[in-house]
Amino acid sequence: MFADTPASGSNFAMSSGSTSIPSAPDAAGFVPCAVIPVYNHEHAVGRVVEAVRAAGLPCVLVDDASGPECARELDRLASLGPDVSLVRLPKNLGKGGAVTAGLRAARDLGFTHALQIDADGQHALGDVPRFLNQASAQPDTMICGRPVFDAAMPKGRFYGRYLTHVFVWLNTLSFDIPDSMCGFRVYPLKPVLALLDSTRLGSRMDFDVEVLVRLHWRGVPMRWLDTRVSYPMDGVSHFRMVWDNVLMVRLQIKLFVGMLVRLPLLLWRKVS
Repeated sequence: MFADTPASGSNFAMSSGSTSIPSAPDAAGFVPCAVIPVYNHEHAVGRVVEAVRAAGLPCVLVDDASGPECARELDRLASLGPDVSLVRLPKNLGKGGAVTAGLRAARDLGFTHALQIDADGQHALGDVPRFLNQASAQPDTMICGRPVFDAAMPKGRFYGRYLTHVFVWLNTLSFDIPDSMCGFRVYPLKPVLALLDSTRLGSRMDFDVEVLVRLHWRGVPMRWLDTRVSYPMDGVSHFRMVWDNVLMVRLQIKLFVGMLVRLPLLLWRKVS
């Protein structure tokens, strides 16, 4: 199906002359695009866009108030053709804010599904067709990456991720989400935007975790695909070791309270 190759309430501007054209929907009404949040990844984002377009997927780039060099690179990419759109945020909102703006722009452009992929090159670009094919076969299901890390992953990050997994399992009363932090996933736009339009989610690195937990609470089905993840090809990481970990702790406390409120429903779902 795909080539086998390795705004409501939002504050953004769509660049002129760069409007993605959705392809014709298949029998299941599946019209996908890629949403790529970008913050100063001018050396890596071009390769990501090239791989996504080679898989037959239009792109929605979200410039999260990048510096001049990255902004010029994004302007260049947006000029490649009508399958590349560029959303410009007037101020930096963080990864979650950029993804949210991109998902709303994708809806406004007529897409039904969005592949979220990072701009730094850490995700396995050759897996894009596999994720899209699975999403096309199960259009009501979230298709999520379960990361397989290389040896370069620091031990501190490994144990920090595992602690987050434990809290997610507690807050969903299940092992249904084996990894909530991998930002390589395909969203069915209807349920995720219903969530984003009704609930204020974290706007930074906490977004990836929170959106999955809340979609799980709403009963959105999820499927997991193993995918290799490496550290950024351009050497740029925007993870703030202290403040983003503080955000994660605050998030898990908030989600724990939310789990307690929903406890009867979650228990009923498990027994029924």
